[in-house]
Amino acid sequence: MAKKTLYIFASGRLQRKDNTICAETEEGKKYFPVESVRDIFIMGEVDLNKKFLEFLEEKEIVAHFFGYYGNYVGTFYPREHNNSGYMIVKQVEHYLNPSLRLKLARKFVEGSLENMLQVLKYYEKRKKNLEEYCEKVSSLLRTLENCNSIEELMAIEGNARRCYYESFNVILEDTPFSLAKREKRPATDPINALISYGNSLVYMKLLTEIYMTHLDPRIGYLHTTNFRSFTLNLDVAEIFKPILADRTLFSILGKRMIDEEGFEYKGEMCILKEKTAKKYVQEFEEKLSTTLYHRELKRNISYQNLMRMELYKLEKHLMGEKEYEPFVSRW
Repeated sequence: MAKKTLYIFASGRLQRKDNTICAETEEGKKYFPVESVRDIFIMGEVDLNKKFLEFLEEKEIVAHFFGYYGNYVGTFYPREHNNSGYMIVKQVEHYLNPSLRLKLARKFVEGSLENMLQVLKYYEKRKKNLEEYCEKVSSLLRTLENCNSIEELMAIEGNARRCYYESFNVILEDTPFSLAKREKRPATDPINALISYGNSLVYMKLLTEIYMTHLDPRIGYLHTTNFRSFTLNLDVAEIFKPILADRTLFSILGKRMIDEEGFEYKGEMCILKEKTAKKYVQEFEEKLSTTLYHRELKRNISYQNLMRMELYKLEKHLMGEKEYEPFVSRW
């Protein structure tokens, strides 16, 4: 049975019922076989107890919590069953060695820019005038090899992303939405709200996948490891945000699945209404289940499984078995 993410939008209670997860809301009770659940995204006001958390720990299920405004609050990260002292040592070695860290960080930025470029080329083939943006991102991509510090890499990634976001108005020209500039804290318009929401889903999806490997999510390379809980998922997410979160955004707006009534404002903050969040999640999950042909494996693989494979590639790099090369989507 393929495991799926369980999204809880309604307020209520989560509890264990035999070998199932019982979600009790004002709509009634729903039961989900625990063996079919990969992780849980809790968006509503939900009560749960220690017995339920012990159940999640036993079944190795990660639970991510989001606040009323859709902001990430925290994660229940069960005791790591796959922890490897050897892998942690290798992760730390690659972090403390400046050249090894820079090499990995460069690969994450390279994957990010390559996939931004693939998104732009995809829509350019669909009669969108994006040549100028493709050239700018390509030019920045060529400068990565000359970077000598993490700060330089971050600056190039920031410049590329700024150019990339400017292209959104061209891609979305047939919709009622536009993006003046990228704003995160808070998101002040629907496009910014959708970008932030989608990015959060990608971050948490990768955190779940890291839990299933020997990697420690607290040790990242592009994003500085500090007192923040997790950074490795932020690194790998740079590769997947353009092809998962952004493609989902373009898809739901292009299909006119949502309109301006699907958002609400709290002061300057723009947030997704529940119905909009549900539509986004539905399209996002469909994207994750989409398969593509993997040239090395010579078989089809879903984007969901592709994230896990990316982490396995990283493990092999850290152990010195094979140089890491980021996934680049080819449509």
